[in-house]
Amino acid sequence: MKLYVIRHGLTKCNVEKKYNGRYDEDIIEEGINQAIKASQIVKDLNIDLIICSPMKRTKHTMELVNVNNIDVIYDNRLMERDNGKLTLTKIDEYYDNEYYNYYSKTPVEGLETLPELFNRVHSFLDEVKIKYSDKNILLVTHGAVARAIQFYFEKMPKDGMLLNVSGQKNCEIKEYEM
Repeated sequence: MKLYVIRHGLTKCNVEKKYNGRYDEDIIEEGINQAIKASQIVKDLNIDLIICSPMKRTKHTMELVNVNNIDVIYDNRLMERDNGKLTLTKIDEYYDNEYYNYYSKTPVEGLETLPELFNRVHSFLDEVKIKYSDKNILLVTHGAVARAIQFYFEKMPKDGMLLNVSGQKNCEIKEYEM
């Protein structure tokens, strides 16, 4: 079983370096172009099923990359990390020091912690592995979720700092073997 993961196309918040989290924005023109370019790769991947976050930016990306008209399932567990009070604020030092620190003890009201995010995403992947063991799947999702997926397959750094050891660009596709 192969698992392919694509992050949505570029958004206004991405360009403005703001936390978008659960803010439900669409992709911008550059994001549309990224998705169209990615569709040329996706069309040759032998995908059996697409599972997509139900947010606007992922749905639009999925519509553009799904040139082979593969069946799609929407799953809330692929939604972006809830950024709570950080939503629509400028990314700052907190991002560099705490946002991607798995062991952060600096609370932000409403922010989904990395352990909470990882638990949500990893339980989803456990289910996918059992339910779709004979299928190649494309997940259309978000940056923080893509990091959680990456650390389902890779060992986490001892210090829990994930910012500089991971990440997925807009419309970048990563492949994993389940």
